[in-house]
Amino acid sequence: MSFLNEDTNYDFLKVRKFAFALSAILIIASIVSFFTKGLNYGLDFTGGTLVEVSYEQDADLQKVRQQLTEIDINGAVVQNFGSAKVVQIRMPQQDHIENAQVSDVVLATLASDGSKVTKRDQSFVGPVVGEELKEQGGLAMIVALICIMIYVALRFEWKFSVGSVAALAHDVIIVVGFFSITSVEFDLTVLAALLAVIGYSLNDTIVVFDRIRENFLLMRKATPEEVINNSINLTLSRTVMTSLTTMLVLLALFFFGGQTIHSFAEALIVGILVGTYSSVFIASPTTLALGITKEDLMPPEIEKEGEEFDAP
Repeated sequence: MSFLNEDTNYDFLKVRKFAFALSAILIIASIVSFFTKGLNYGLDFTGGTLVEVSYEQDADLQKVRQQLTEIDINGAVVQNFGSAKVVQIRMPQQDHIENAQVSDVVLATLASDGSKVTKRDQSFVGPVVGEELKEQGGLAMIVALICIMIYVALRFEWKFSVGSVAALAHDVIIVVGFFSITSVEFDLTVLAALLAVIGYSLNDTIVVFDRIRENFLLMRKATPEEVINNSINLTLSRTVMTSLTTMLVLLALFFFGGQTIHSFAEALIVGILVGTYSSVFIASPTTLALGITKEDLMPPEIEKEGEEFDAP
């Protein structure tokens, strides 16, 4: 991979205005979609019942949906789970059926045509619990961003702190916007993926910031733009190779990991792409826009005891 050798000298900051404009468009589209269309929340957040059944032969999903419609169960999501003989049915709360009886009614309906159906699993989430999960999940992300800002400010400098949190907020908003625009189900696994994206993106950003801090002290005559560009180029091979190897694993999970972690893998795939982009084109340019200089990173001079008496 010759374009990732140590002598690369791509001018990333030259296109920072275009990158900011692109990110602004994506963020605005995500926010508009979130407040107008909303998210397709899973049962973890909305409340409802999940029933998992197994057939002796391959299940006819279309027939299962028709049988549920005949008993006025609307809004059910029917899909295979692990194999063609296992069916997972997600249903919102039903006004005409007691929650404790939903699984029995569904099982009796599916077996009414003579099919041999066995219930494998059942779970129920109430609407109150789902609402609490929404609030606590959002609070968890806010607390994570605040803690990250404090950590980066203490380890580096407040301008780096703002740049890192700006990049992380950028990543979270765009990933959430993706789920809103595409109407992919948003459940607890996706929320976990969002927190994982924050950690991944932060690690990428810290690597670049660490090199920027070193280069500010080594490249004494260079401008801040030259220092930041050089630092991004020096960490480019590590950034790209890490992202590629992680993406290979996530693609395997997405295509072969089964329906349970499908949304989780999809969120991480989008998050890795956006996070890699933001660590290069958002975090460092934001820090530059705030006016970072070598003086900001110089350790404070400590006056030695009795130093004033040593002066000639």
